[in-house]
Amino acid sequence: MLGLTQKELGHISGVSSSYLGRVEKGERFPSARVLRKVAMPLGFGETELFSQAGFLSKPLPVETEQLDPYVVTVLSQEPVTIQRLVLTILTVLKRARKYE
Repeated sequence: MLGLTQKELGHISGVSSSYLGRVEKGERFPSARVLRKVAMPLGFGETELFSQAGFLSKPLPVETEQLDPYVVTVLSQEPVTIQRLVLTILTVLKRARKYE
């Protein structure tokens, strides 16, 4: 939709176009590092692309925009089950704070 070729996206993002082609064909699953590199050139926020790729559960129980960017980055490196647990705990704490 953006009119970018794999070669152009590879050049902009620093990810090889052959690797991007394998991701597109479903032969490879991109790492969080690769997703970070291609997020901006594709017009996605990092968190949005992580959700689309399955690194973060969707919908998120806590708005990630309310989280510190460092926390989002560190959390994105954890397995999805850990992400869900941490975000659930944060949601519970946020709700408990409302009742204080």
